[in-house]
Amino acid sequence: MQRRLRHFWLTYRRSVAVAGLCLVVLLVAGAYKVRHDYVRLPPLPEISDLPLSVVVLDRDDRLLRAFTSHDEKWRLPIELEDIDPLYVKMLLAFEDKRFFEHGGVDGRAFVRSALQSVRHGRIVAGGSTLTMQVARLLDEAPTKSLRRKYEQVLKAVQLEEAFSKEDILRIYVLRAPFGGNLEGVRAASLTWFGKEPRRLTAAEAALLVALPQSPEARRPDRFPENARKARDRVLMRAEAAGVISQDEAAASAAEPVRTKRFAMPLIAAHESRDALSKHPERNVHRLTLNRDLQSTLESVAKKRVAEFPAPISLSVVVADHGSGEILASIGAPDLLDETRLGHVDMTRAVRSPGSTLKPLIYGLAFEEGIGVPESLIIDRPTNIGGYRPTNFDQAYQGTVTLREALQLSLNTPAVQLLEAVGPARLIARLKRTGVQPALEKGKSIGLAISLGGLGLSLKDLAQAYGAVARGGAPVVLRSCRSDCAPEAGGPQATPILTAKASALVSDILIGMPQINSAETQHIAYKTGTSYGYRDAWAVGYDGRHVAAVWVGRPDGSPVPGQTGAKAAVPVLFSVFQSLGLNRAPLPAYPAEAQSALEGDVPSSLEFARIPQRIERRISNNALEIAYPPNGAELDLGLSNDSGGFQLAQPLVVKFKGGTAPFSILVNGAPLPATGQSGRQLIWQPDAPGFADVTIVDASGKSAAVTVLMR
Repeated sequence: MQRRLRHFWLTYRRSVAVAGLCLVVLLVAGAYKVRHDYVRLPPLPEISDLPLSVVVLDRDDRLLRAFTSHDEKWRLPIELEDIDPLYVKMLLAFEDKRFFEHGGVDGRAFVRSALQSVRHGRIVAGGSTLTMQVARLLDEAPTKSLRRKYEQVLKAVQLEEAFSKEDILRIYVLRAPFGGNLEGVRAASLTWFGKEPRRLTAAEAALLVALPQSPEARRPDRFPENARKARDRVLMRAEAAGVISQDEAAASAAEPVRTKRFAMPLIAAHESRDALSKHPERNVHRLTLNRDLQSTLESVAKKRVAEFPAPISLSVVVADHGSGEILASIGAPDLLDETRLGHVDMTRAVRSPGSTLKPLIYGLAFEEGIGVPESLIIDRPTNIGGYRPTNFDQAYQGTVTLREALQLSLNTPAVQLLEAVGPARLIARLKRTGVQPALEKGKSIGLAISLGGLGLSLKDLAQAYGAVARGGAPVVLRSCRSDCAPEAGGPQATPILTAKASALVSDILIGMPQINSAETQHIAYKTGTSYGYRDAWAVGYDGRHVAAVWVGRPDGSPVPGQTGAKAAVPVLFSVFQSLGLNRAPLPAYPAEAQSALEGDVPSSLEFARIPQRIERRISNNALEIAYPPNGAELDLGLSNDSGGFQLAQPLVVKFKGGTAPFSILVNGAPLPATGQSGRQLIWQPDAPGFADVTIVDASGKSAAVTVLMR
């Protein structure tokens, strides 16, 4: 009996020793396997390497617009300090109470999860730390297997060795899924709550904690009841952990879950797009725009453009001319409105500026001593080397002051002054501001530039007027806030105008009719209308801001009857109203300007000193229509009365040259000779609209114009 007992214990000891040896071998092999697998793990990505959405921020780092990441996700950059601390407390209370204590794997939670999994024969729940969840998010692979769980554990340890706890949390709030292509707390908060996660209610924070566990099944827009139940479970856990009070939990659970998504911010769409195109390598673009002003003016633009039929659009630029910072830039009222070609950024489109350059012409004239604001000039038909400008309304005012001529935007005085100062000088002064006028290739600079015979953008005009507002000192307008390379052809140090000339121009422009002047106070401004009614402009400034407005069709087609005064000026004054009721006054005029404004006009400057000429007769007796000019719009007083048009006054066509007798055709139909009186046609139209008038003389020579009758 003793021998058998001794043999049993000897056998048992041997078995235990062998089992122990096997266990040691297994543990060593397991440790070697774990070590081998751990060493072979691929390197972790740097936090900065994670693909993020490109974001565009305003002057105060507020979000203007975001673009999806390279993998088509809304994954917006966010720092922990920009998230409500309540969210982090709830997250840890619900997901990982011992997050700051373990090394990536919570042993107690893991054993509990393993026992439950063995009992049920599958992975049930629990055991995953936040670090392990981050490992899963980085792999972007499911973990419903022991093999994947094992790999997740290894990667969690790797994460804990490579990153701090704060960095791991940061990766989680960047990558946690929230349904669809939403990833990260910031994108989720903007989509489900319409706000940044800096301030969250307890109900909002709980929903953000609950959604990543089953993002598709708990999407508030598809399964609001699932979302509510999951949120309430988080609230109960947060209450049990002492994160929130019982009353706060009950009140939060009573809040409904919003079922509609908020759209991602789309403010300053064109300026944001331009920033991205210039620097596609950047994830964050910081602009000088003011989000509040930009949003307000976008609303104003949408309201104003609704007054015009499609495809008419409008654009606005507002800048601080002291610093050169663009505060608002609207390329079109609605980027997505295809009926108005909303994708076209009209702040950068090069168009004819119409009469908006006239203040610079007058400024040059003042600078050269050609006149002062009260000097006289004769507004009459003129022929300067074959160039015969006419006024917008086809009428002439006779003798007027330079002040009146600029305020009435008379064409012939502006052309006479430009001839005196030289067109090349005007171009040179424009270039001093950093503006590069677009001139027709192969043609010399001529007097037509005084009436818009070149190309400029809305931003160009704002930049030029900003220099005048600064007493002639050039300024470059910019929307990029930092790390911006200077644009080619920037402004020069030389003033565009002298301080005196700038002050005289401002004094004239501030006397323009003021809309709602009691509310806006006075601003200096000028309008412009390009040939054929293709572009309507208004540019204005006060002591701090310069604003420019364009209205027209982006495709360049005419809009009959649309002028800067009618279409653009009301928008300009709405812009200045949005800037606040207290206008910054223009700086005090320099002494020499003040004396020129207050003193008597010197006898030598009673009339502006412009070149005198003798009008030449038409050479070769060429047939020519003297009035109206081609493309003119004539207000004949036609009105629709009881279904029929009543004529207020006839169309008068004057022509010269040629050999009598003459034949006259209107819209291709000959008119009887009774309508002729010498070299003049008096014709009564039966309806408003376009009319093609052709004069044919005895030798077969012809001249023609097309006019619009109203």
